[in-house]
Amino acid sequence: MQKVFSILLVLLLGLIAALPAGISAKSESKGKEAALSKQLKAVSKQTYRYFEDFTNEETGLTDDAVRLDDGTIKPQTHTSPTNIGMYMMSTISAEEMGHISRDDAVDRIQTTLNTVEELETWNGLFYNWYNTEDGSLMTDWGQFISTVDNGWLSAGLIVVGQAYPELYEQTNNIVEAMDYSTLYTPEVGQMRGGYDVETESYTPHHYGAFYTEPRVASYISIGKKDVPSEHWWKMERTMPASWDWQSQEPEGYMVTYDGVDVFEGHYSYNGTKYVPSWGGSMFEALMPQLVLKEKELGKNALGLNNQRHVDIQIEYAKEQGYDAWGMSPAATPEDYSEFAATPLGMDGYEADGTVTPHATFLALEYAPMEAFENMKTLREYDMYGKYGFLDSVNVETGEVTEAYLALDQGMTIVAIANYLKDGVIRDYFHQDEIGKSPEELLIKEEFSIK
Repeated sequence: MQKVFSILLVLLLGLIAALPAGISAKSESKGKEAALSKQLKAVSKQTYRYFEDFTNEETGLTDDAVRLDDGTIKPQTHTSPTNIGMYMMSTISAEEMGHISRDDAVDRIQTTLNTVEELETWNGLFYNWYNTEDGSLMTDWGQFISTVDNGWLSAGLIVVGQAYPELYEQTNNIVEAMDYSTLYTPEVGQMRGGYDVETESYTPHHYGAFYTEPRVASYISIGKKDVPSEHWWKMERTMPASWDWQSQEPEGYMVTYDGVDVFEGHYSYNGTKYVPSWGGSMFEALMPQLVLKEKELGKNALGLNNQRHVDIQIEYAKEQGYDAWGMSPAATPEDYSEFAATPLGMDGYEADGTVTPHATFLALEYAPMEAFENMKTLREYDMYGKYGFLDSVNVETGEVTEAYLALDQGMTIVAIANYLKDGVIRDYFHQDEIGKSPEELLIKEEFSIK
């Protein structure tokens, strides 16, 4: 009996000894989560100031970028369909987080919608560049209709219509007039990159790679019934193995979805399987999940792949010796360029040490604590200012790009809103029939990456 009592006593003492450590670990975790939430809310407020200061009060159109030159602010007074869509979703995000009132948000977006209704279009689709001061076409820059950019404008309009029902009729009319069938090639089952109105010619290429940011335009086109749902299965998860220009020879197998044969291919990096994007950037991989419920619905496909891309971005940066991670297209001191975790791409963009903060925020829902630590590291480069994080830093040279981009500001604040408000922007998008009706496409697919 005494032996049994001794054993019980030892076990009890062991449990007691372990208890404070367990409580301490939980307390530390909760403390970090609280600190992350507090910091994210502060960053979102600073980030939205960009849209407050550089959106024309008369047109409701946001300047594409702002460069800082020896303290002088130089706005670039043109905008794109993507910028317009991101501005509207950023304004909803700001309202959701308490930075502006609902009435203010509706008024701001109403001004934008009134301008959008008057912009020149082609088959209801919008040109790539407009002057923010009067909404006129930037004809010196050509007359291009971009598939991917129109997709993001449509996404923003759909979210607005659900967030603010009083604006639904206006937003829905604009979206319904956007005829994506004019950019679709039935014989190929894919969308063109776009159309040049001036030369009356389509781009020679289609958007063939599935895991890239144009999948939002594809999803919306299907939801609108402008194109058939088979389009989703006609895009390439990897290019065929015979296409030996791609960075890896893919492995995988054939699967039939809705009567369409799909090669579920994948690449591998240090033993981790993933479906590649075109260039390997965070932007291509994770921008679509700002509105698409990929994590929730695509547990065996897009959601799982998003997680893999975040994990590999972090791992790749460590292997390169970078003290921060997050490679994605961004402004540079000279212009704008594409950066990536190179192995993640079919034809991967280069990595030269350039890291962009918007990539950290896109990864929030997949690696929140890693994002928290990355934000701390980025701040050490003295790249946090009046409008939040500056657009990029080269972690090898320490050179910071003194610029803010509307697109990257928008991705940042929308990602934060989704993280802090349980996917609020995605919820609005999927409440609309256009966002809801293709959900089965997200659910049924299984990538070959388990």
